[in-house]
Amino acid sequence: MEWFRHDRFGMFVHWGLYSLAARHEWVKNRERMTDERYQRYFDRFDPDLYDPRAWARSAKAAGMRYVVLTTKHHDGFCLWDSALTDYKVTNTPYGRDLVEPFVAACRAEGLKVGFYHSLIDWHHPEFPIDGLHPQRDEPDPRPRDIAVYREYLHGQVRELLTGFGTIDYLFFDFSYAGRPNTWGGKGAEDWGAEELLAMVRELQPGILVNDRTGLPGDFVTPEQYQPSGPMGVAWEACQTLNGSWGYDRDNVDYKSPELLVRMLVDGVSKDGNLLLNVGPTGRGLIDPEAETRLAAIGEWMRLHERSIRGCGASAYDAPTDCRYTQNGDRLYLHLFSWPFKHVHLPGLAGKVRYAQLLSDGSEIQLVVPDPTRTAENTRPGAQPPGTLTLELPVRRPEVAVPVIELFL
Repeated sequence: MEWFRHDRFGMFVHWGLYSLAARHEWVKNRERMTDERYQRYFDRFDPDLYDPRAWARSAKAAGMRYVVLTTKHHDGFCLWDSALTDYKVTNTPYGRDLVEPFVAACRAEGLKVGFYHSLIDWHHPEFPIDGLHPQRDEPDPRPRDIAVYREYLHGQVRELLTGFGTIDYLFFDFSYAGRPNTWGGKGAEDWGAEELLAMVRELQPGILVNDRTGLPGDFVTPEQYQPSGPMGVAWEACQTLNGSWGYDRDNVDYKSPELLVRMLVDGVSKDGNLLLNVGPTGRGLIDPEAETRLAAIGEWMRLHERSIRGCGASAYDAPTDCRYTQNGDRLYLHLFSWPFKHVHLPGLAGKVRYAQLLSDGSEIQLVVPDPTRTAENTRPGAQPPGTLTLELPVRRPEVAVPVIELFL
């Protein structure tokens, strides 16, 4: 787990046939499309502007240190030249494997390589129809054998973990046995999860695997929410830029760069990671709205990276509207709102040698007033015993989230 806990920030990439529909990666499910209707996207999939080196450079410039690609989503479409199906990119007009150049591009930029792989497959003829299937409202004309599908699932995972060199990270998605309002849900037994995970560990002994097979993994994956505190285990929040994982042309509900930086900081302050998603277009480009936000996060990370990389939760309690991250004797105070002139840090009196704004390295004055002093005219009263007060400039630094570096 060392690199995972150190790097803290990665890119998720949801990409596939649904990028042509451009209205959410669950479009086949939401619109109850048949395979025949969905085929129009397969017949026209030709991402002529696909440049994985550009993706990798954008990720690296944003401060991300690993990238996770959807090798197959729930629609069953494979982005590599699988020997086990014809439903793959090499049979589209594009005609070439997408995963191999992605892996090479990440390695060229020094990024860890991750694969997402759906346990669900709405295209496979032996995947039993259930309450999440696009054809859930139609009678199934024939019985289906999940054992046949399970063999296919294991075979494709074997292909992915033997055909592209070292893979650092594997994100399975997802188990839903017993899920309310979903009949026919599937879980660990249906996937053969115990055998599947054993094979993964045998093929890639150093790999990290998530928790969505129905069995425990190396880390847990809260999705589209921020945990309220440390979870006691390694965790990674997977988050979108606008609520959709796949390219969604008309969705303008983008989070601001400031909010995205706060989410990253908030996660690290609780000993977690952030996996932030982009959904490239049908032609293979990261759209301009996403690129703008990645660049803004990268500009903040350029000045504040050491408050994220290698950091985790602190034992100290941060003031209201603030978050602490810590790495050894460096404590980082992230100010989500900028106070007037003073910020009071409980329990830190006598424990800080020096303080500075991280953005420009300028000194911040430390004040430990007499705890018996009372407020008088223009002189503030003392804070509770043990409180350290920092004197701040009136003008807020022009960064998404100001950070004060405290040398303990």
